[in-house]
Order: sequence, then C-alpha cells, then structure tokens
Amino acid sequence: MGCRRTDCLEKPLSGLFETLGSVVGARPLLFFVVPLVLTAALGGGFAFLRDREDNDLERQFTPRNGPSKTTRAFVRENFPYNDSMFSEERMYDSGDYASLIAVATGDSDVLGNQAFEDVVRLNDEILEIRVRNGTLGFKELCAKANGECVPNVLEILQSDPTGVTFPVYGRGSSSVFLGPVLSGVITEVNGSIRSATAMKLFYYLDSSKSAAGASKRWLRGFKDVFSVETDSKDIEVSYYTSKSKQEEIDSHTTDGFPLFLITYACAITLSVVSCLRLDNVRNKAWVAVFGVFSSGLAVLSSFGLLLYIGLPFVITVANSPFLILGIGLNNMFVLVSDWQHTQVKDPVPRRMAHVYKEAMMSVTITAVTDVLKFSIGVTSDFPSVQSFCLYTSTSIVFSYVYTITFFGAFLALNGRREASNRHWLTCMKIASDNGDDRSEIYNICCVGGGYDEDTGAEKRHPASNFFRDYYGPFLVKPQVKAVVMLLYVVYLAVGIYGCFHVQQGIELYDLAADESHYTTYNRKDRQYFSDFGPAVMVIVSEEFPYWDETKRRRLQGCMEDFKKLRFVDEDIYTSWLDSYLSYGRERHLDLNVKEVFIKNLPRFFDSFPFFRQDMNVTGDSIRASRFFIQTINIANASMEIQMLNGLKSTAGRCHAASLLLYNRKFIFYDQYGVVVKSTIKNVGVITAAMLVVSLLLIPDPLCSLWVTCSIGSVIAGVTGFMALWGITLDSISMIVFTICIGFTVDFTAHVSYVFVSSRKARPDDKAVDALSSLGYPILQGALSTTLGVSVLATSEFHTFRTFFKLFFLVMLVGVLHGLTFIPVLLTLTSCNSDKKKDKSLEVSKL
Repeated sequence: MGCRRTDCLEKPLSGLFETLGSVVGARPLLFFVVPLVLTAALGGGFAFLRDREDNDLERQFTPRNGPSKTTRAFVRENFPYNDSMFSEERMYDSGDYASLIAVATGDSDVLGNQAFEDVVRLNDEILEIRVRNGTLGFKELCAKANGECVPNVLEILQSDPTGVTFPVYGRGSSSVFLGPVLSGVITEVNGSIRSATAMKLFYYLDSSKSAAGASKRWLRGFKDVFSVETDSKDIEVSYYTSKSKQEEIDSHTTDGFPLFLITYACAITLSVVSCLRLDNVRNKAWVAVFGVFSSGLAVLSSFGLLLYIGLPFVITVANSPFLILGIGLNNMFVLVSDWQHTQVKDPVPRRMAHVYKEAMMSVTITAVTDVLKFSIGVTSDFPSVQSFCLYTSTSIVFSYVYTITFFGAFLALNGRREASNRHWLTCMKIASDNGDDRSEIYNICCVGGGYDEDTGAEKRHPASNFFRDYYGPFLVKPQVKAVVMLLYVVYLAVGIYGCFHVQQGIELYDLAADESHYTTYNRKDRQYFSDFGPAVMVIVSEEFPYWDETKRRRLQGCMEDFKKLRFVDEDIYTSWLDSYLSYGRERHLDLNVKEVFIKNLPRFFDSFPFFRQDMNVTGDSIRASRFFIQTINIANASMEIQMLNGLKSTAGRCHAASLLLYNRKFIFYDQYGVVVKSTIKNVGVITAAMLVVSLLLIPDPLCSLWVTCSIGSVIAGVTGFMALWGITLDSISMIVFTICIGFTVDFTAHVSYVFVSSRKARPDDKAVDALSSLGYPILQGALSTTLGVSVLATSEFHTFRTFFKLFFLVMLVGVLHGLTFIPVLLTLTSCNSDKKKDKSLEVSKL
C-alpha cells in the first residue's frame, strides 16, 4: 500500500525503538553500567584541560579571515615599524605598554594642586620600578623616538605649566595630540589648558624581541604598584597593561564550573520536587536525580573525549553544559510521562517498549536537528563558535545515547522496584492498601502502589489532570481560540517592532569580570575619553603618481571626503603629501615633475623623519603610502559600527586610487560585519534542518510545516524582546541566541508529534490529548531548567548573564508556543485529521 502520509521512516523507527526499549527493560544493569564505565574512561580527558585552554582574543573572538587582518599584513609588509622612531598611531599591533586613568573626585580639577601632586607621586613610583636585579628601569626599557623616551601628558604639563594648548600642543618642530589623554578640558582664551576632569598616562615599552622578557617583568611590577590602595581623597585611579585583556580572560576560563555545579544542584532539587508523589511506590524522586545525572555524564564524556583529541577549550564552551542540562531534563520528563501511561501490571520490558515507541521519536527529532545545527556551526568565521559547536554537538549525541541507555536503564530498574511494590527510599516491600489497624503516619509513610484500576495505568498527576480536564478543553473553545490568535498577532507585532531596534556590537571587557581592573579601566575610558576615537590609517595600496597634479588633486579630494564625515575631526589630519608640498613651496621646488619629486624625498625625510614610515619608495616609484585621520565621538560599540561602515563607504567612493583602512582595533571591529550574516545563516540552517527532519519523522506534512514556521515565530519574538531588554547582538549573544532558538523546537516538535499520533477523531480532541500528555512535562522541563540557570543572573560575567536572559526569553516564548499557539494553530488547520480511520478505531473500541 506504500506510505501513509509521510510515515515511511517514522513507522520502522518506532518499531525499532519499541524493540530497543524491550531490550533495555530486560537487561537494565548492562545499559546502566556501560555508560558509567565509559564516562570514567573519557572523563580522564579533563586532566588536559589546562593544556587545551585557548582564549587568545584575536584568534578566537575575531573572524578568521577578517579584512583587517589582510590589511594588517599589507601594512606590515609595506610600512615596517621603526623601533627607534616610536609612533603610537603608526603601530599595527598593540605592543607593550601600561596605562592609568586618574579622575578627579567629584569631577573637579585633576590639574588642581593636591590632585596633581597625587598623580605626580604615583607617576614617580611607577618610574622607580626596576627589573633584572635593579639594573633596568623604565628609562632603559621605554619606547624611544629620536633617542628619548616618549613623554606622557604629565611630563608635558610639568615641562610647560602654563603654555600647553589643547587638543594639539606644538612642541618644537613637532606637535603632540592631547585629545585622547585629557578629558573635560577647559581652556583659557589663548587656548592653554586651565583645568581638566581626568588624565590618562601611557608608559610605552620597547617591543623588540631583545627587550620582551624585561618588558613583561616591568609590566608585572606596574601591576604590583596597584596591589595596594592607590586612590586618594582627590583622585580615583584605574590601571591597565597590554597584557591585562588576555590575562583576565585566561584567568576565568573555568569560572563557570562552580555555577555549573550550583545549577545542577538546583535542577536536581526542582526536578525531584516536581516528580514527588504521595504514593511511596510510584514516587519518581530517584528517577529525577538520575535524569539530571545522565546530563552530567554526557557533559563529562563529551568534554573528556574532545580534550583527549586536543580540541581547544574556549571560555564560550562553558555555556554548553547549561544547554545540555535543559535538553536532558526535557527528555527525562517526556519519558517519565509516557511511563506513567503504561499498564502497571505489564512486565517491565513491555512497559519500556511502550515508552520508547511513544517518546523516543520526538526525542530523536530534537536531537537530530540540534546535532545538524551545531555541526553546521563548525563552519563559522569565529573559532570560538566552532569550538562551542563541536563541544555542544558532541554533548548532544552523548546526551541522546545516555537517555536511551543509562536513564532508560534506571527507569527500568525503578520499574522493577515498583513491580515488587517496594518503598522508593528504603526499597522494602510495603503494603499496597491502608490498614485500619495501623497508625495514620504509617499509612502515609509506609503504604503505596496504587493505580487507576479503570485504565490500568498509574494515577495521573494532578497537573496532568488539569491540562486534560480544564486547560485543554478551555483552550479549544472557539472564543478562546480567537483571543489566542489575537494575542499571537500582538506578540508578533511587538516582536517585529523590537527587531527594528536591535543594537549590534560588543564591548570587549564584557568577556571579563565586572569588577576586574581591566573592566574598570575600560569603563572609565569610555566614560571620559570617548570624545576622540582611534586614529585611522588611510592607505593608498597601489603605485600612484603623486607628482601628477590632476591625479593628486583627485586623491586629495578623497581625503577631504573623509574629513567631512561627522565622526572625523577635519582639523586633525596627518599627511606626508601635504607636508611635502609645503616643503616644496618653501624651497621653490617643482614637485609636479617626477624626477624632482623623487629626488628631494630623502632631504624631506631628514627634516621630518616620522614620514619616512608612511611611504614605500622603491626605486623611482611609490608603491604605497598612508595618511591619518582622527575619529571623534566614538562612545559605544554602535558608534564603532557606524564609523567603520562610513569609512568603508567613503573609501569605496574614491575613484582616484584603491584605498585601505586600518587601525589595530579594526581587527575586533571586523566581527560587526560577520555577526548578523552568521546569525541569519544559522537561523536558516536551523529552519531547513527542522523542515527536513520534521517531514521525515512527523507523519504529516502540514504539521511539519507548522513546526518549522514556529522557529520563525520564536525568532521574531526573542529578537524583539531581546532588543527591548537591552541585549545587544554580538558574537556572544549570537551563540546563545542560536542555541536557545533550537531549544524551542523541543516543545513544538513534542506537541506536534503527539497531536499527529493521537487516535482521536476531532482536531480539538487531539489537541487536548497532546496537552494532557505533554503539558506538565513541558512545564517541568522549562521551569526546572530556567530556575536552575537563574543562578547565572547573579554572575559577575556578562557572558553568563546574557545566557540567562536569552535562555529565559526562549523558554518563555517556547512554552507559550508549545502550550498555547501551536495547539490552537493545529486545530484550526485540522492537521492529520484522517477522520474516517480514526472514527472506525473509536467505534471498534466501543
């Protein structure tokens, strides 16, 4: 007869699971012990955890083939760095340096007498740091220009107390840009500085290989200065070193493990409470404990296996156990629910066969889609996402296998206890009926084993009765359906509105603890020094005839276009070309002639040695050159995105020459162009995988389509409410967002599968049947997991708090879809209403 609807795969798989359930029920000890032995063996991989940790910020948290990395390679090749002529804006890497921010208390004057003296005292203490048995200090290790240490703003203010101008201070034949190091500046009429709110001091070190070891030890000495209280009543001090960012991330890789243990403890407690029964035989407390334990075994096995193999362990992977816990709990409650529907007088193998036949298909649907989704994530542009997806997909496989074997085996062992009418705690045989000759306490504590004699199954949980007798019939009333659909429209409208207000971007200090010195420094930096952003290289990446006046003017016109951007300061601009033209005019040189232009460059470099680093002169041609523009008012990550997009757009409109843009911070800004694209790709993969798997395993095409459409509905809602809750879309939330969206498939897939499999004739009855079977298990899974991970809301790490917020949103929206929207939609479309056959079945039963 062929396949009825789309159950060609579903039917044989259900039969296979039925056989497997019978085997597990017949030999539970084997299936219980083997996972324990396997976990013990694989868990040894955790011995390699420290060796496998890899939280290199650039390697793990930036796009592997980001355009700025390519540009940096071009800069490194064409503009080799000159260690003897230090220039911060010309650096293509961060180098070695230390910095401090001194803020006047009460936002008063940091240049005032007492505050200024405190800063001078602290600066003197820093300059006294010695390494290598006191033989090397800052003067020996500092970055130099023209043979002298690069001065910080404090030294400039001390050298000229009344004549320092802002934001540019002329110093001899050169000038110093003070915009990034002074904040809240008030100037006199002549432009000299009167007062300032905050001051930033930099201590640049020699980054050459010969000095690397000593510089690293000096930076440790710098941090030791701040190990004691450095604030005074007049200033607040924050500090930072070029190593702080990486050190902070490295030191907190495994900080999620205590939270993980607390979460599992909470999950066990809540699961046990939700599985408690007054009947001392039917009590499922230990089943709940071992259901959570099964998820723990899956994490230990999968992580241990991948650590053995040598896969990097990134801080983002610490979120994976919380997801596996949610998946494991959801599967556990579904299996327990189906066990309670079996005939208590049947032998355990037959009961297990029924459980596996009814429950394992929906569990398989979610497992397959989750594994497919995370397997596709391995192609991500972010190595940190790749590691996360590999760890998570492997954990899902182990969780699925251990649900079938370890948890199924314990469910069978617990079934044997129930069949013998033994107490859930003491395992002693007890009476099944209350005796009049026994005390009331004895009857409460030492009697059990009752069941529903009409159905032959366990007595239904009051919550399941609520879904069958009250909530289900109420939900399928015509007027209630109309209200539900109206609420659904409102939900979609609010979600879509929020989608248009999603903010993108990440603060890198969000990867660190809230109160770390790294986070404190960067927040102060954002607060006080956002008026001036990074200096950006504008690079002419091809050979160009700068002596051709016509082409040169077109190139200068492109530079003027950059200055017109609202986030670029038109007055602060560094150009070797403009300086060279001025040099030529002063000496009456005709620089429109190639030979004259090339011939006089060496003398120009002698007068302005820094410009030698801005040109790649090979023979009689200039292969590449660079100019510098100064960005302003970059107060947050959103402004960074706008700045980057604006600069790229302006560079693309320049037809005079091929232009590249670079600042070392752009390496991290590259993620902005990838996050949205990656999120859309991941969502597309989830949707496609869900559609294919649903069509194969849910025996009705229309229901499969509704399950797939629910993903889009959940995405709209979660994205919208995410924006309204102030969660930005970045590389961290992208990971959490993607994994949580896949989680909601569990609810809709379970409900839809039971709806399709129901033998009821009317769609409304099918919906009530599905809610009666799965309403309480879905609530159990959602509440236990959400309350369990609520401990993350108190974490000092932005990563874990974001996980909790998104997890909470997804659980809320998922439950809303699984228990309200999807059941109503299924009844309205009369999904799987093979009425004639179903009616005949019901008649035959009568």
